[in-house]
Amino acid sequence: MEDAEGAAGPGAPAGPGLRRFGCASFNQDSTSLAVGTKSGYKLFSLTMVEKLDCIHESVETPDVYIVERLFSSSLVVVVSTATPQRMNIYHFKKGTEICNYSYPSDVLSVKLNRQRLIVCLEESIYIHNIKDMKLLKTLLNTPSNPSGLCALSINHSNSYLAYPGSATIGEIIVYDANNLNTVTMIPAHDSPVVALTFNASATKLASASERGTVIRVFSIPEGLRLFEFRRGMKRSTTILSFRIQKLPRLLVATASGQLFIYDVDAADGGECMLVQKHRLFGADDDQSDKPDIEGSNDTEPIFPSYAATAALPASGPVTATLTGYSEDGGAKKGEVIPEHEFAAGPVCLDDENEFPPINWCRDRTGGGPGRRS
Repeated sequence: MEDAEGAAGPGAPAGPGLRRFGCASFNQDSTSLAVGTKSGYKLFSLTMVEKLDCIHESVETPDVYIVERLFSSSLVVVVSTATPQRMNIYHFKKGTEICNYSYPSDVLSVKLNRQRLIVCLEESIYIHNIKDMKLLKTLLNTPSNPSGLCALSINHSNSYLAYPGSATIGEIIVYDANNLNTVTMIPAHDSPVVALTFNASATKLASASERGTVIRVFSIPEGLRLFEFRRGMKRSTTILSFRIQKLPRLLVATASGQLFIYDVDAADGGECMLVQKHRLFGADDDQSDKPDIEGSNDTEPIFPSYAATAALPASGPVTATLTGYSEDGGAKKGEVIPEHEFAAGPVCLDDENEFPPINWCRDRTGGGPGRRS
């Protein structure tokens, strides 16, 4: 995913992108896209290739530069340039604020899974229990991390957190956010790390450094190097397979306010084929400062690639669903996520008792990090 131009967070230059397009983030299973704007934020459903539905729009919080949704639930985390030290948590379906937390410095990134909520500042990391938003652990005096780089596994049974272990070389700290202890330190690169991501089952971690010439993949929790991909390689003898759906796809949200959907040929590699592109803002939005792409429409169908042709029946439609990974198979409306060893009971995503307990947060009882308003 490409973040919006000029949307690195508070204090960043107010470039053309930031004036109306502050950030974009996919939820944990890539079934939803959240977009922060000058006027608020929007949530889009990504369940179909040919259709982009705006399922929610909020104009209550302007200048949003962080917006994160928890899977397909109604829990949304928002941070605005107006109050960059405060994290607001909303129940967007009910239109209510669950709670908010204030921190000693600007919030640079927020990561979520069904067990933990991670807040990354430049020199500290806060770990919350997502069931009740209590602060469980504060990692103080972490190496300077001005971009707020960190990764949290989406598998709640092993909530691994990865973040830079050095500001000068490419060390990575892997932390167990469930058991609250350090797992390992990986000497990944010679230069500082700029990208981190876990696979869906949190058994592998991929990283890249600021040089941008190599991507390395490590085993988790051992931290052993498994694969290395270098720029300029035509083909690798070892292929790292994708497991999101039958036909893997790459989703790219750009600074110009568009979403591109590509087919990925996991077997033979090669150039990704553009299947569909969508405009994230309609005609009612101010488009004066967004560079247009020649020939772009609100929704422009593209002929399927080799991968789509091979995967679908010859007489079948071009359209396909974009179902993402979920360790429990995904929770639809009214369904209950199965109990697991860390939860105090089933987690209901769409009923009146949806977590975290809204009354607990409103009453301001329980622990919290420093200031809480």
